[in-house]
Amino acid sequence: MTDTTRTSDTVAATVEAATDSAMRALGRRLGRLLRAGDVLILSGPLGAGKTTLTQGIGEGLDVRGPVTSPTFVISRIHPSLSGGPALVHVDAYRLGDSVEIDDLDLDSELPHSVTIVEWGAGVAEELSDDRLEIVIERRADDTRVLRLTGVGARWADADLGTE
Repeated sequence: MTDTTRTSDTVAATVEAATDSAMRALGRRLGRLLRAGDVLILSGPLGAGKTTLTQGIGEGLDVRGPVTSPTFVISRIHPSLSGGPALVHVDAYRLGDSVEIDDLDLDSELPHSVTIVEWGAGVAEELSDDRLEIVIERRADDTRVLRLTGVGARWADADLGTE
């Protein structure tokens, strides 16, 4: 199921993923839409599927893996295997605020990478005026409901339903 809405400065879609495989497949489709300079902010409770989605995005971007949770190292860079953008995967769970995000010096990687910040809501929005915010809810039956909101001109014509 995909539901898409547009306003003058945002585009939003709601997508369901019933399994881990469906999350990775959605990530692969998203990965093929992404380009250097894109910033994604992922939110959701523990076990919602943020890293699973990022694994699929890494596959779609064709980056060197494995893509695993960067919780203890804070960030990882996965170079492209095919000349595309690298994937910068950040876990902001243990970071207190946007000042600590600034300390990671992500600005130097932003122009030529896709940057994904797990647990980034409230701390990573300042990285870019154009960003894709993804909120993941995990239902009792393990189905994930993803609310994708594209903010800024970059996302104005994007097909966030990824169909």
